[in-house]
Amino acid sequence: MGQDRINELVDIINKASYEYYVLDHPTITDQEYDDYYRELLALEEKFPMYKREDSPTNRVGGEAIDKFNKVTHERPMLSFDDIFNEEEIIEFDERVRKVVSNPTYTVEPKMDGLSGSLVYKNGILVRGATRGDGLVGEDITINIKTIKSVPLRLTQNIDIEVRGEIYMSYDSFTKANQEREKAGEPLFANPRNAAAGSIRQLDSKITAKRNLDFMAYSLPNPEDYGVKTQGESLQFLRKLGFLTNKDLNQVASTTSEIIMYIDELGSKRNELPFAIDGVVLKVNSLLDEEKLGFTSRVPRWGIAYKFPAEEVLTTLTDIKFTVGRTGKITPNALFHPVHVAGSLVSKATLHNEDYCKQKDIRIGDTICIRKAGDVIPEVVGVKEERRTGILPPFEMISHCPMCGEELVKKEAHHYCVNEHCPARKIESLTHFVSRDAMYIDGFGERIVEDLYNMEYIKKVSDFYDLKKYKEELKELEGYGEKSIQNLLESIEISKQNSLERLIFALGIRYIGKKTAKILARQYKTMDNLLNTTYEEVIAIDDIGEIMAESIINFIKNPDNIKLIDELKEHGVEMVYKGADTKNNPNIENRTFVLTGSLEKFSREEASSIIEENGGKTSSSVTRKTSVVVVGANPGSKYKKALELGIEVWTEDEFLENTQIK
Repeated sequence: MGQDRINELVDIINKASYEYYVLDHPTITDQEYDDYYRELLALEEKFPMYKREDSPTNRVGGEAIDKFNKVTHERPMLSFDDIFNEEEIIEFDERVRKVVSNPTYTVEPKMDGLSGSLVYKNGILVRGATRGDGLVGEDITINIKTIKSVPLRLTQNIDIEVRGEIYMSYDSFTKANQEREKAGEPLFANPRNAAAGSIRQLDSKITAKRNLDFMAYSLPNPEDYGVKTQGESLQFLRKLGFLTNKDLNQVASTTSEIIMYIDELGSKRNELPFAIDGVVLKVNSLLDEEKLGFTSRVPRWGIAYKFPAEEVLTTLTDIKFTVGRTGKITPNALFHPVHVAGSLVSKATLHNEDYCKQKDIRIGDTICIRKAGDVIPEVVGVKEERRTGILPPFEMISHCPMCGEELVKKEAHHYCVNEHCPARKIESLTHFVSRDAMYIDGFGERIVEDLYNMEYIKKVSDFYDLKKYKEELKELEGYGEKSIQNLLESIEISKQNSLERLIFALGIRYIGKKTAKILARQYKTMDNLLNTTYEEVIAIDDIGEIMAESIINFIKNPDNIKLIDELKEHGVEMVYKGADTKNNPNIENRTFVLTGSLEKFSREEASSIIEENGGKTSSSVTRKTSVVVVGANPGSKYKKALELGIEVWTEDEFLENTQIK
């Protein structure tokens, strides 16, 4: 009885989900769905041996994992080249017509999320992975299963790989940011970042709460299923149970039809329930696709048209000055909220005094806003012709808006030099707990500011004394027993970080993540670093005079020494835990560029090997490049290396020179 009813309920609920998410035609009410779901939960608890792999109860998330394992894609997940105007569309069509006659194209919205690969065996979802570098991605199966528009079981019992876009709808994005605001956490910048961060959560229960979606868009081997066109691929995917962009996808025969589609889609971009940043053009016939083939890095049969940066007009209502952790003063534009590239924005940085004066920005002006790279809001300019009356020109403040200290101008920026300025303190504290620094999960800027104002945390070592205020925190709104416990556990875990995180977290001026790691690897312990000299620091590759002076000034400051001693007393690790540099003469002090598809490891792994052997990597080939390592299908970097006479290694030669067996 138990097994039969479980099977019946799973089939009912999965069918209802398909009808709701894919067909957009619900056949049962929400109440009925909830009743079936609760009954299934109860039965699975009573008869756990009968729980199915495709049970909808798997979508709530399971146990947290330590890390994501690497996944090698059976077929590379290549991305398309980007184009930006009508001329490039025409050029693409001309290139295609040189190889195939009378092509037709599918034109599809370019979803603004991240690519994912799903693998099914006998119709059951067995693996989900990110695109990664196209060859190697991350295994995110546990999180993929929480996405309700991902079928856990297909309508056919077949083995298949399906590719598509993992994304967050605007509704889910708004709800996620409302929750983060309540928790005092930093808000997501846009749906794309929110989706990328959510799908990579080590705790799948967090992913489940974010309500992600998956839009299927391709099969890597459609010929295996009797599919002959991209349009047929999308129909086949829909029959299997996948959500596709059926109402927005079209087939075009001419460039005029393609351009008309782009114009129409662009005009209703802000009306869509999800973010898009362009249009994908694909040759419709898979036979034509095969004839066109690939270059060394991209398909010849497809291209991605990117929408131009969206610009909107609004009114500048105020200019607010903020203080960074180094004391840098930044003017920020506050304006009437406007929708730009899919999200509501009401402020943007104005960088510095020179920027404001060059653009002649005045409070009350009509200003033009866009998002740089569709992500960061920026003020493009001022509509001076719309100015009415006399608006006072911009004036830079002369004193810190927080502590009143007189500002000092250094090059293009103004600084508050008061080291005890509250704004600088809060910024420094927030930096200390940030993801790239000590990564104490659960601290957002608002929480840090609250704790600072309540005088629980005045300096970074106070984070490790926060357990003293456990009972007081319970009295504050939004601080529950569980959240406080998680916060305190995260603080304890951060004590075990490797030295480079601590160096970066201390906020030494001009010292970023990369330099912090160089210092940690060079000195091995904090004590060694504290006892260094200017001559020793300046002798380290990639560290210049300004950085060296900053490091020495930091370690000579008695307040900083006292702070580090306090961190030691709290049990914070002061040693480097990464791999030691092997000082391999084949690699040491040489600059490497990687190109092509490496078979034995990822680009990231190869870069780590180079660093461990005393070398460094670069993304571009110049006369300063020492060696170019080439994998399969190397591109223009390989050609440039030959032109410049730069040494070239195959992957096997790289393994031999790094002494990897």
